[in-house]
Amino acid sequence: MTLNKQILITFFTLIAAIIFFGISNVDTIVQDKLYNFTTHSWILDRNLQPYKFIFYTGFKKLLILSLIGILIALIFFRKSKIVREYKKGLLIVLLSGIFVPATVNFLKAKTNMPCPKNEIRYGGIYPKTAVWEKYQHHYKKRIKCWPAGHASGGFALMSLFFLFKRKRNKILGLLLGISLGWITGFYKMLIGDHFLSHTVITMILAWLIILINAKIVDKFVKEETN
Repeated sequence: MTLNKQILITFFTLIAAIIFFGISNVDTIVQDKLYNFTTHSWILDRNLQPYKFIFYTGFKKLLILSLIGILIALIFFRKSKIVREYKKGLLIVLLSGIFVPATVNFLKAKTNMPCPKNEIRYGGIYPKTAVWEKYQHHYKKRIKCWPAGHASGGFALMSLFFLFKRKRNKILGLLLGISLGWITGFYKMLIGDHFLSHTVITMILAWLIILINAKIVDKFVKEETN
């Protein structure tokens, strides 16, 4: 399948997912399982260690260091055989590591969607709403919870699919990105920061951006094998 077809299919899958979660109660059904209505608390305390370090602060630092490493390799070791051979893949991973989180964070700032912890059902003050709806009442504080920003870093690593040459390694790279996205995304669900849909939307959006990056790099960058 060509990149153009994959981009088109992923785009319409993203739209379908947004509509589905906007009109269904799936988010509430899932989130209810993660919240104790008696104690008014989530399964996991957001400040509990070592979970916070492993799945939040530590993961973010590791991702940033990895991207810096790729950037250094592309700039200072660009003439080495391995960098020349994997230049396209490295660029796709680097661009995805930058633009996936950046796009998600831009949307978070614009959509004004509440986290589970902010909704009335879970002890907050905001009503449940779909992304295309506006609040019936005026709230001074803008909420930045849609889509899932933290998981975007993990899902950006789905771009590893384009780094490797062998089919087996491509699949393993893709699965690694999906796994890291869902591990960090589920952690945020357990502490009441995100709904299931937030993570699903982030995953699909991340793949769309990765495909676009792959198309751009494939068009403008040539890989050297000798």
